[in-house]
Amino acid sequence: MAGGGGQEGASLEFTPTWIIAIVCAVIIFISLFFERFLHYVGKALKHKKNFALFEALLKVKEELMLLGFISILLSVFQGAIQRICIEDSVMLHGLPCKRESSADSVSHLSSIRHYETNFPLHFTGMRALLASGSKGSGHCKNGKVPLLSLEAIHQLHIFIFVLALTHVVLSLITVVLGITQMRDWKNWEAKIQEQDDTADKMVSHVRELPFIKKRFKENAIVGWLHSFGKQFYDPITIDDYRTMRLGFIMMHCSWNPEFNFYKYMIRALETDFKKVVGISWYLWALVIVFLLLNVNGWHAYFWISFVPFMLLFVLGAKLEHIISDLAKKVVDQHHAIIGNLVVIPSDDLFWFKSPKLVLFFIHYILFQNAFEIAYFFWILTIYSFDSCIMGKAAYIIPRLIFSVIIQAVCGYSTLPLYAIVSHMGSRFKKAILPDHMHESFEQWLAIARNNKMKGKKATNEGTAGDKLRGALNGNKTTNGGDETHVVAQSGVEMQEIQLEPEQETEIEIGIHK
Repeated sequence: MAGGGGQEGASLEFTPTWIIAIVCAVIIFISLFFERFLHYVGKALKHKKNFALFEALLKVKEELMLLGFISILLSVFQGAIQRICIEDSVMLHGLPCKRESSADSVSHLSSIRHYETNFPLHFTGMRALLASGSKGSGHCKNGKVPLLSLEAIHQLHIFIFVLALTHVVLSLITVVLGITQMRDWKNWEAKIQEQDDTADKMVSHVRELPFIKKRFKENAIVGWLHSFGKQFYDPITIDDYRTMRLGFIMMHCSWNPEFNFYKYMIRALETDFKKVVGISWYLWALVIVFLLLNVNGWHAYFWISFVPFMLLFVLGAKLEHIISDLAKKVVDQHHAIIGNLVVIPSDDLFWFKSPKLVLFFIHYILFQNAFEIAYFFWILTIYSFDSCIMGKAAYIIPRLIFSVIIQAVCGYSTLPLYAIVSHMGSRFKKAILPDHMHESFEQWLAIARNNKMKGKKATNEGTAGDKLRGALNGNKTTNGGDETHVVAQSGVEMQEIQLEPEQETEIEIGIHK
């Protein structure tokens, strides 16, 4: 790049100002357009009072900000990284591809021959840019090479961006598929609420009830096999929905028998989407491990692809088996019942007594699936399908098939199962309150915790307590001298919120174990 003599290697000193202005204008326009698009999407979600999805959008913005920060770091420190020299012999260990002899190498820069020999680029423009920008690599002495070439840094840069974008898009597709699969549940909810509960209660033999007939199996092995197969066809029936809905209402909000369980589930699912769409630190750690294991001859990505594939089916079977366990508990405790069948949700039904663990597994499955798809298209674009880093077709095609199956099954079966079965634990989620109440509820909890630490009663000093009372009591006001009790059970803890008409500004909290 001496004196700007070569047009391909011209720096800003020798680049026409109108070219610089046009390129900057296009980049700024695209960036502002995308920023405004996200802004108006956020306004639309807030206008519709869909605060859960709005928070998910903010999470996406955080991921984009993180990507921008990573981009800045890679750009600023690429020169420093390239100036780190290591022994050439070190480059012979842990290569994604078998290194060819130098006689067969066709490289325009000897300092990056370990990369350039095996990975011919399809973007000649990027090749020229990197070649011109790598003049600083000549400082390495004989027998040493840069730690990472500018070309490799740029390709890594692209991969990180593609991975994050793919994860967000595939997570969105999964949630859309899941909600589409749950569209019939809204009609079930309306149908159940229209039923007359004032009719005479009939005595029914437990084993003759439709829910028990379909779900209860005497043999444990048969039960697990049934649960494994059930996730692939009609995972949730109207009998399942009705029974689990009633069990949730009787345990957590018996004071409101007309509770809309479907809306609660959708709000909770939208809140969980905010967690799924993000990339946590441990997922970035997995990326580092995956990149480390991509050694020639190991076929690590092929074997790793079995993990989310098998885990997805095990997870689906477990969710189905939880429903069967609910039926088994009823059969073990009753021979006959009067009225409707009521199941008892419990954390004991879940692995390690943690319903949240299910969401963690779904998050991991979706992320690794996104990694597989992003890695494939990244290699296909940067190199080619026949490149050595892509691997043999016998290893690539099964991985792609696994990815498609995972995406379909997760959206069609696993996510809807999670949406309803995750509420069969001992706790309920804050989505039980309307969206506009979440902020007031958090404020009230903060006041309650603060006053509890001081050994005082929690006092209502603003509108948060008034809004909370309205939400918890179904927007009903107290009459005369009657007091209103609301019970919120959470695991082994139960918070009893007692509102005294004579002292409307005071809320007493008692925690019973």
